[in-house]
Amino acid sequence: MAESVSLSIVIPVFNERESIPHLLDEIHSVMDTNFNYEIVCVDDGSSDGTFEYLRERRQSDDKLRLIRFLRNYGKSAALAEAFKRISSDYVVTLDADLQDDPMEIPPMVEKLQEGYDLVSGWKKERRDPLSKLLPSRLFNITTRLLTGIHIHDFNCGLKAYRYNVVKSLDIYGGMHRYIPVLAGKKGFRVTEMVVNHRPRQYGDSKFGRERYFRGMFDLLTVLFLSRYTRRPLHLFGLFGFISLFVGISVDLRVLYLKYGLGEPFSKHIALLVFGVLLVILGVQFISIGLLGEMIAQSTFKTGESAREVVLYDSSTP
Repeated sequence: MAESVSLSIVIPVFNERESIPHLLDEIHSVMDTNFNYEIVCVDDGSSDGTFEYLRERRQSDDKLRLIRFLRNYGKSAALAEAFKRISSDYVVTLDADLQDDPMEIPPMVEKLQEGYDLVSGWKKERRDPLSKLLPSRLFNITTRLLTGIHIHDFNCGLKAYRYNVVKSLDIYGGMHRYIPVLAGKKGFRVTEMVVNHRPRQYGDSKFGRERYFRGMFDLLTVLFLSRYTRRPLHLFGLFGFISLFVGISVDLRVLYLKYGLGEPFSKHIALLVFGVLLVILGVQFISIGLLGEMIAQSTFKTGESAREVVLYDSSTP
């Protein structure tokens, strides 16, 4: 099955000196007889000897490739850097903490061969404390409702991709949490598969509580980019017209009080100023939307000229 295709296994690594030897051994035991593969480890500024171990192991492990960051840039940067440098037919990502099971790699690749572009792991029975389970469940429900991508576990590190998916993704900040959303919005076929999730054996999670706030802002970014990149005026114009409508209504109310009921302006000066500010804000929102439309139109035309197009005819298999 797999000798006809190539596979890259990408592992972001940050201070996992105790777990990474076991993970690499497991991967080799699963893959050696089945796949033409490589393992790409991205050391994300480790300070516990992880990089030194990987550099030494690379001398005797011809499947291992190593990328090193001089400081910690985060998981998104690690994935993005690896994706730029691979050329395999299929790509699998997994975390280095031994919670992702390498035995799931062959079934996930088989799922890709059914015609899917991205297969995301679903940790249905998650081996984590309640303090991580509840926020994760809330995160997944919120993301599913707001994005329309109907999978259960967006942030599972175990995923399988086709080559064209990883080359089209723009991952930065904390966007690794929303890879299924980014792929789905580009028209790729996204599915999920229940995977085995194991308890953490060594160390602690590298993600603190601040990830919840960052994740919220990243979700807003994803929603904006997926819905309004080509039509920014639809978003900014909506806020602009609402602000204009309310501002004009407030000022008309003040004028009615002055000329209809004879009340002095000084009595309602604060309301008058508030209405004027809303009108100015509305004009600014609409102006931003129009500028965004001009930028989007220019970018769209530039992208069209550089886009690769595959034409299918009756002779194409």
